[in-house]
Amino acid sequence: MLFRRLGIFFVLIAMLAGCGILPKKVDDVPLNAYAKIQKALTEMQSYRSNATVKYISNKGSNEYDVMQACRITGEYRVEVVGPENVAGNVTLSDGITIYQYNQNISGKVSVGVKENQERSEIFVTSFVRNYLGSQEVSVSVGNFEEGKCTVLEAIVPGEHPYLSSEKLWVDNETLKPVKLCIYDPDGSERIVVTFKTFDYNIALDDDLFSYK
Repeated sequence: MLFRRLGIFFVLIAMLAGCGILPKKVDDVPLNAYAKIQKALTEMQSYRSNATVKYISNKGSNEYDVMQACRITGEYRVEVVGPENVAGNVTLSDGITIYQYNQNISGKVSVGVKENQERSEIFVTSFVRNYLGSQEVSVSVGNFEEGKCTVLEAIVPGEHPYLSSEKLWVDNETLKPVKLCIYDPDGSERIVVTFKTFDYNIALDDDLFSYK
């Protein structure tokens, strides 16, 4: 249903362009960049990324360097690589069961961990699902370091008291996500994910998402 709606969107763009009445920008975003980004995100089946995840609360913030490996079907693996005192902590989901363990310590595994949005919303795959399913989305331009980005905004579903909306910055040239911010109802940042590397549609072995 969601992908059908996206297909209709592109058909409408083509029809308007053929009639010569297609605007050059949507909220100052070049339509050719927007269309390419939409295509890259909606055709994404998997990705691997090195990222920094920052959690912000009223008492301060905590920042972690992580490796993410995700599939659009729901499987994911998050491995903490820094800071040193938490390096080796791994959370993974095979789409059914969530496991938490430290690969450097044997015999300590949590099985059947309950999913929570503080963890599940840090993935680009989650943003894509929210964006395509949201009734309230917006698109604008923004800068990230030296590059120009398209900024997509969506509503975070559910009734979490601190996670209400989110924005994804995508580089107009590389078409790769560079930053994901999740905001509380007051518009304050609560989670900031900065993607240092991002690789679309790479082969991910099933063993990445299962604890053995």
